[in-house]
Amino acid sequence: MPASTDKTSAGHFFEDFRIGQTIRHATPRTITAGDVAIYNGLFGARFAVQSADSFAQSIGYPRAPVDDLLVFHVVFGKTVPDISLNAVANLGYADCRFLKAVYPGDTLSATSEVIGLKENSSRKTGVVYVRSRGFNQHGDCVLDYVRWVMVRKRDESATAPGDAVPELPKQVAPSALGAACPTVKNATYDNVLAGSPHRFGDYKAGEKIDHVDGVTVEEAEHQIATRLYQNTARVHFNLFAMRDDRFGKRLIYGGHVISLARALSFNGLGNAFHVAAINGGRHVAPLFAGGTVFAWSEVLETAEIPERKDVGALRLRTIATKDKPCNEFPRKQGDDYDPAVILELDYWAVMPR
Repeated sequence: MPASTDKTSAGHFFEDFRIGQTIRHATPRTITAGDVAIYNGLFGARFAVQSADSFAQSIGYPRAPVDDLLVFHVVFGKTVPDISLNAVANLGYADCRFLKAVYPGDTLSATSEVIGLKENSSRKTGVVYVRSRGFNQHGDCVLDYVRWVMVRKRDESATAPGDAVPELPKQVAPSALGAACPTVKNATYDNVLAGSPHRFGDYKAGEKIDHVDGVTVEEAEHQIATRLYQNTARVHFNLFAMRDDRFGKRLIYGGHVISLARALSFNGLGNAFHVAAINGGRHVAPLFAGGTVFAWSEVLETAEIPERKDVGALRLRTIATKDKPCNEFPRKQGDDYDPAVILELDYWAVMPR
C-alpha cells in the first residue's frame, strides 16, 4: 500500500498566504520551572530578578518571572509550523512589546495575522510579514510583535498572493513601556546581589559597552534550544532537506544568537533586568555550530517612563559578532556591515533608578 500524506502537513508556502489572513496556532504550552532551568543552562543568563524568587519578591514581584526572551521564543515556536516551516531565513523583527509578566505555571498560546507579502525577484521565494501575539491562560496578551520571514514557493510559476510591505514604527514609544514590570521597591533592590552597582542614572546616550565575554555555540545546544521552543523549522533540524540549500548545513536559529547576546550583556548591564520592547532587529549573517559569539551595546537614548518614578528605560543597540571580540565595536562600515557581525538588535531595557 503506498504511503499516504493526506493527514500530514507540509506547512504553508509563500503562495498560500493572504493579507489579512488570521491563523490560530496549535499546541498551547505550559511553562514550567524545568523549562526555565533548561533555558538558563543553555544561555547562562544571570539577571537576579529572573534567577531568584527571593530577589524578585524583595522588589515587588510575586516570584521570579520567566525570562522575557524565553517567552518570546516559546510564542515564536508556536508560529513556526504555520508561518516559517518552509522558511529560508527569518529576516527581522519590529514593534515587539512585552505586555504582562509570565510565571512558571502559565500557559501560552499564539495567533498571527498576515500584514504584508512581497515576492522576491527570483520568484523562488517571497517575504511574509506577520503580527503575532502570545496569550496566557486567562486570555491576556503577554507579547505582541511583528516579524518578516523569507519563505519558499511550492511552485515558482504560481501567482504572487499579494504585494504590500507594511509601514512599521521605528521604535516603541516610552509611554508603551513598563506594563510587564510591577512597581519596583528600589530601597530593597540590592546592587551586590544583582551583580552591578550601575543603575539608570549611570548610563548616558552614546556610551558603548564591550561585554567582553564570548560563548562558542555547540550544535547540540542549539538543537536542545529549538526543541525546547517546539520550533520545527527545517533549516534548523533537517540536514537531509538542506542538501540543496545555499548554506548546505543547518542554520543556528537567530533567536539563539539573541539570547546569547542578551546573556553576555549582563557584564556591563547587570541591572537591565527586563526587556520591555524590541524596536527592531536584523539577522545580518548566518551562524553555524562552532562559531563563537561576542557582543557589545551602545546606549542610543535614555527615557523616562510616564508615571514611573521607580525605573527608567535604556534604548540599547546590541551587536553580536562571530569569531571576533568586540573591543573595537564592529558594526557597519559605510553601507555594509563588518563581516563578523551576525545580529543588530535595537531594544528597550528597564532598569531601577
